[in-house]
Amino acid sequence: MGMDKKIEKKKGLKMKHILWIAGGLVITFLLYNVIFSDHSSVFRTEKDKLTISTVQAGLFNDYITVIGQVEPIYTIYLDVEEGGKVEEIFIEEGEMVKAGDVILRLKNYDLNTIIMNSESQLAYQANELRNTQISIEQQEISNRRSKLQIDLQVIQAKRKFNQYESLFNEELIAKEEYLRAKEDYDLSLKEQELTYKKLVQDSIFRSNQGLIMDESLANMRQNLIMARRRLENLNVKAPADGQLGLLNAEIGESISRGQRLGMLHILSDFKINALIDEFFIDRVRRNLSASFERNDVDFALNVKKVYPEVREGQFEIDMVFKGEKPKNIRTGQTYHIKLELGQSEEAILIPKGGFFQSTGGQWVYVLNKDETEATKRSIRINKQNPQYYEILEGLAAGEKIITSSYDLFGDNDKIVFK
Repeated sequence: MGMDKKIEKKKGLKMKHILWIAGGLVITFLLYNVIFSDHSSVFRTEKDKLTISTVQAGLFNDYITVIGQVEPIYTIYLDVEEGGKVEEIFIEEGEMVKAGDVILRLKNYDLNTIIMNSESQLAYQANELRNTQISIEQQEISNRRSKLQIDLQVIQAKRKFNQYESLFNEELIAKEEYLRAKEDYDLSLKEQELTYKKLVQDSIFRSNQGLIMDESLANMRQNLIMARRRLENLNVKAPADGQLGLLNAEIGESISRGQRLGMLHILSDFKINALIDEFFIDRVRRNLSASFERNDVDFALNVKKVYPEVREGQFEIDMVFKGEKPKNIRTGQTYHIKLELGQSEEAILIPKGGFFQSTGGQWVYVLNKDETEATKRSIRINKQNPQYYEILEGLAAGEKIITSSYDLFGDNDKIVFK
């Protein structure tokens, strides 16, 4: 039986080894691409169609520009104190008036009747008061007569008692007559005491009653004056010098008491009213400085009042002139006003542009040194004025960024210029 022959293994690379090596190289290449290659999305565009701005280091002026409208320094509303029907209009809206000028006249027949009745009642009450006063005076005379009579009775009783006492001591009259004279005298003294007390009480009562009557009569007279004044209120008068800005009344129209007929503009001075975006509500306060230019002349303003209400995303402020006012200033004129919100200070600045609407100011496209492409970079904006944003983080002076709109760029991380 022959022996088995040993088969030697062939040396060198086999096909499976080659496949393993090739697979490893492919995997290595793919991993390299994943780790080290640029996967950012790219948008290609022409550079000359974009707005490129340079980041600056400069003075940031903390202000905003608002549109202000000239208004009178204050306005007086014309509310009717007495209702009635418009009988005649003397002054039309827009005309200048002086204090006390009659603007229009009302008529009210019911009010005339009421006042006539009040006058009649006053006359009746005054007559009643006079009658009462006469009665009090007569009572006072009667009290004085009563005092004289009681005093006379005491004198007479005392004289009789003294006489009877002397006669009784001399035993010329009976004791009964003496005692009766003594009792009459004692009684007259007691009656005199009671009469005096009554007269004192009557005097106090009459004094109080007199004060009450005088006060009542004075009140009645005052009521009559006020009633007659109501008739005068049918003449609607200008309360001060100014311009009649509005008049809502027509001849023959019935006007209710308290109804607003119009307004009177006081033109001794002016203020400027402006609407401001609610974004600045925490920074706008009284006494802030403002200014505007007209005919190459700067005019200074001061914030006088900040209204607390926010309506449709805006709030109001009133500003007054700190010095000279423009010539021929008129109510309703508008000015572009520079409102200072704080002190100027050194800062990193970028010009305002359409990019803000797309990014909310959170990032920008920054150009490389060769200006062949631009990449996204996060930034932090602090304050803004009509020209610049103040940059706190993310940019350095001298760098260039795209400040035009980013709407066409989508979510691409890089902009490559053709």
